[in-house]
Amino acid sequence: MAKIGILGAGAWGIALGLVLHKNGHQVTMWTCVEKEAKMLLEDREHKTSLPGIQLPEDMKITMNLEEAVPGMDLVILAVASKYTRETAAKLKNLVVPKQKLLNVSKGIEESTLMTLSEIIQEELPGTDVSVLSGPSHAEEVGRGIPTTVVVGSETRETAHYIQSLFMNDVFRVYTSPDIKGMELGGALKNVIALAAGVADGAGYGDNTKAALITRGIAEISRLGIKMGGNVSTFNGLSGMGDLIVTCASMHSRNRRAGILIGQGKSMDEAMKEVNAVVEGVYSAKAAYKLAQKYHVSMPIVEQVNQVLFEGKNVNQALKDLMSREKRDEIVEGWIK
Repeated sequence: MAKIGILGAGAWGIALGLVLHKNGHQVTMWTCVEKEAKMLLEDREHKTSLPGIQLPEDMKITMNLEEAVPGMDLVILAVASKYTRETAAKLKNLVVPKQKLLNVSKGIEESTLMTLSEIIQEELPGTDVSVLSGPSHAEEVGRGIPTTVVVGSETRETAHYIQSLFMNDVFRVYTSPDIKGMELGGALKNVIALAAGVADGAGYGDNTKAALITRGIAEISRLGIKMGGNVSTFNGLSGMGDLIVTCASMHSRNRRAGILIGQGKSMDEAMKEVNAVVEGVYSAKAAYKLAQKYHVSMPIVEQVNQVLFEGKNVNQALKDLMSREKRDEIVEGWIK
């Protein structure tokens, strides 16, 4: 049995906590939101984010980081990406060298263009930081629906250790050394999911969504490979797999927000109606900045930014994508 602290008691943190509890581990959930802590302690259920799923009585809920970090075999950061740096900074006097930390959120910091694991390593040097990603909606993981994810670590030893903590008959875990590629795939797919949702909301069809998904992964791969990621990562669970589930499911906050924008609502109105963190909105600007920094063509990301932040008409954005200059999909292999 391992002792595991989970920082962030939203839907994803709880869902992973339930997986680990099922495997016989001692789980402590931390939240800094008093209302959330009270609800979880009294009702043993997150009625807003994960309704209908009960927390075991022996799963500890706390607002005290000193009860969730020191002495833990693994500390999981499951806070929204915009709070990753703030949360990591609070741990400076609580973690020890080589302590295992696992980031399970997805995003890129707009001001620095750093991935979340890079932020954690900057704030907590000397710790052993891994990431978990893949097609995994909390609503399904919490109910025990079969799910497959990937753990990325710098060493095989750490990856296999975390894999062994999570693996069971409904939660399968693969391992990878490509932390950078996994994080880029996880963050950038949210931007493409916004585009897919916008297309749905505007009344376009399956052909349009399929085009956005496949050309979206092409954009993600171009940037990811330029930044040092492995092409296999973008074709795998944390790349194409995560992109498909996020673009296709109504569990996806990014897709739901996109649908509302496609129906004519502003970005702020859509985020308010979804009533949850829409990570793609925060990652969109960072993705465009990375595209410019690395001189990579990302036309879908560019149009998403114009729709979100410049008020561009959705139909005009799609028209501009469709009317771009002619291109080859595959360049190599022509006989003449």
